[in-house]
Amino acid sequence: MTSTAARIEAPPAAIDADARPWWVAALGRGAVFVGGTFVVVVVMGFLLLPIAALVTYQPLHTLIHGLGTKVATDAILVSLKTNAIAFAIMLGFGTPFAYILARFRRFPGRSVVLTLVEVPLVMPPAVAGLALLVAFGRLGLLGDTFTALGINLAFTQAAVVIAIVFVASPFYLRGAIAAFEAVDQTLLDVAGTLGAGPVRRLVRVAMPLAAGALGAAAAVAFARGIGEFGATILFAGSFQGTTQTLPLAVYSLFDANLDQAIAIGVLLVIVSAAILLTSKLLVRSWTPSTSTSHSPGARSIFARN
Repeated sequence: MTSTAARIEAPPAAIDADARPWWVAALGRGAVFVGGTFVVVVVMGFLLLPIAALVTYQPLHTLIHGLGTKVATDAILVSLKTNAIAFAIMLGFGTPFAYILARFRRFPGRSVVLTLVEVPLVMPPAVAGLALLVAFGRLGLLGDTFTALGINLAFTQAAVVIAIVFVASPFYLRGAIAAFEAVDQTLLDVAGTLGAGPVRRLVRVAMPLAAGALGAAAAVAFARGIGEFGATILFAGSFQGTTQTLPLAVYSLFDANLDQAIAIGVLLVIVSAAILLTSKLLVRSWTPSTSTSHSPGARSIFARN
């Protein structure tokens, strides 16, 4: 009676699993393995094939020669200059802005502010360029003010910097806010009780603790700025040696000289991959601070030099 009752009360799945031949389970695992491998190969092949085709399209000496032309060197210099300026602006204004939003987590309208910060992330680049043009252009919202001051931003190198800041800064801001939010707030409160002001807490406590994540966010923003195209071409134009960045040079050379365009494209792929790898290494090296304990013999971060 006991064995009969046990068999009756046993779950059907358990009975089916015990009765299923071993080769059925092996076939199931094999099918899952084959299916998973197929999906991985298809996805990786789709993502890597265009990059491999771009890199192997021409011999190495032709590739190097294409990067040595005046169009390419001018575009490299313009990209480096404008992105360096935009990067400094993003760090200078974005870091304290992100710290303030992370420090004061509850205030009316915070979610609205965060949403507005992220709008350029989803805004089409061409629309972003059009928005900058009607805001800062000669006939735009602030056009009369800038004209009275003798300032002309549209279709200048300053317009390239503004376009890069507008489309790339949200990448840094979003990462920086998350980095500062992960810092143990108790450490900042303790620093305040020890006499550290807001600026000192930011520079001496929050930034060192969030350095890895801040660096990763900055790297992603820099990569986005290097690849900026749509907003730049509408707001700044594409003038060689002045506003023509590397992506704009690729576009202008597409019909005129495909080999040079591909050479610049390969350079952008290498730079983007290097920046992405750097950001991953920075994230891996960073761990959020969750402890307020002090190591023996450590010099206080609040001590005056």
